[in-house]
Amino acid sequence: MKGQKIGYLGPRGTFTKMAVDSLFDGGSFISYESIPACLDAVEQGEIDTGVVPLENAIEGSVHLTIDYLVHQVNQSIIAEMTVPIKQHLCIHPDHADEQVRKIYSHSHAIAQCHQYLHKNFPDAKLEYTASTGRAAEIVGEDGKGTAAICNALAAEEYGLKIVEENIHDYDNNHTRFAVVQKTPKTLKVKDHPVSKHKTTVMVTLPKDYVGALHQVLAAFAWRKMNLSKIESRPLKTGLGNYFFLIDVDQPYDQVLFPGVQAELQALGCQLKVIGTYPSYQIEVPSPARKI
Repeated sequence: MKGQKIGYLGPRGTFTKMAVDSLFDGGSFISYESIPACLDAVEQGEIDTGVVPLENAIEGSVHLTIDYLVHQVNQSIIAEMTVPIKQHLCIHPDHADEQVRKIYSHSHAIAQCHQYLHKNFPDAKLEYTASTGRAAEIVGEDGKGTAAICNALAAEEYGLKIVEENIHDYDNNHTRFAVVQKTPKTLKVKDHPVSKHKTTVMVTLPKDYVGALHQVLAAFAWRKMNLSKIESRPLKTGLGNYFFLIDVDQPYDQVLFPGVQAELQALGCQLKVIGTYPSYQIEVPSPARKI
């Protein structure tokens, strides 16, 4: 698809941008300062495709993404990619000898490095930014007494020096990114193997129905449909009102899924398909220039 316009959580140097560069084969890339801004751009037709973080192996789901997709926009997940996350402590090279008094990063990145920060920078002030790329940008502009937690691409992009690599508390640190569109179209992607196909559905339970969740899960179980994730989120209609987001490890079909939907409707539940899509396992190459 020539001329595909792809938006991502920016600025340059974010993990989202690394994921975009690794998956898409050409197109124009536009950065947005926040997840809502990126998804709004898709909704308004400014871009064809949006790429936003969905879940981290250490910190769990990115609730802002999930809630915005469910409550604010009408979009489908048309692909997902899982990317390894490597967090580094970076400083401005002109201020390498100064004590770090303030550390910038996204809240999830700071949480992923909690033990490292507690041990090495117990007195440093932690400043949350909209993205790790924005943290690197801030330190690159005025880095006196500051540091950023970011990736190697951001360090290279904003002229920072990596003083310590891989400071995240757990080695198996990966993030899933959702690729979303308002009207699903063909994606022009690089030649990555598809690890599996998935379908994400939203299930809303009726109030005060004893055993409703058990019956929902049974509708999938007896059909031998494997569920890789189940998560509850508030419906925002009152205390105790929730919906369930369920990942099913198979593509949508015209037999099993309609059968589940009919069974759940008979129980007073509602099922909505959020997307059926390929899942890519991405290995992100290191930047060409070593910091």
